[in-house]
Amino acid sequence: MTTLPTIDTDPARLAGLFPADFSWGFAASAYQIEGAAAEDGRGPSIWDTFARRSGAITDGSTGDVACDHYHRYTQDVRLMADLGARSYRFSVSWPRVLPTGTGGVNQLGLDFYGRLVDTLLEAGVKPLVNLFHWDLPQALQDRGGFANPEVVGWFSDYAALLASSLGDRVKDWMTFNEPAVFAFMGHADGVHAPGLRHWPTAIRVADNELRAHAGAAKAIRALVDDAKVGMAID
Repeated sequence: MTTLPTIDTDPARLAGLFPADFSWGFAASAYQIEGAAAEDGRGPSIWDTFARRSGAITDGSTGDVACDHYHRYTQDVRLMADLGARSYRFSVSWPRVLPTGTGGVNQLGLDFYGRLVDTLLEAGVKPLVNLFHWDLPQALQDRGGFANPEVVGWFSDYAALLASSLGDRVKDWMTFNEPAVFAFMGHADGVHAPGLRHWPTAIRVADNELRAHAGAAKAIRALVDDAKVGMAID
């Protein structure tokens, strides 16, 4: 009979394993957890489209419901706090706040993220905002997506909108999650949305992501005092 090792769960001893300023927490992506894909004015994203393509997703799963975080975020935040999380990096669904990617703002979408930030702060969990975890509005993909150089302006305007809405409470920002994965798995390998297989397009996408990062960082820093801006790279 194999004896399993004892797991040390004493908080005081565990705390000593990390620097005093270490921020232990969680991260998630909007499409994978929010659900409510067609509620409160949210527009379709490229993942909504891709997930419905025959054979694209092995088991046919979609993000229509997912973890239902959109309706259960207060419970989710309470669970984080109970687990001792100090921070939570969430991504914003671009088509939830800008259903067509530019132009008309969906106030219900903005209000959701405002409530989420307030709930995190009340629970003692520091919010970190990630602007893009691969769920580009389908309306912008129809205009060329990240292969279109206009995306630099689209993304900068989107960043400014979020900074204006949340910047009084959020100082830590990520522009992109794993930009290389989005560029190459989505545009060269074709196994992620938007499901393209064209290396020259993938290279253009990667280049425009970097340009969009620079534009978004500039926009955020202009609106948020003491903002910290970066990107999440594996």
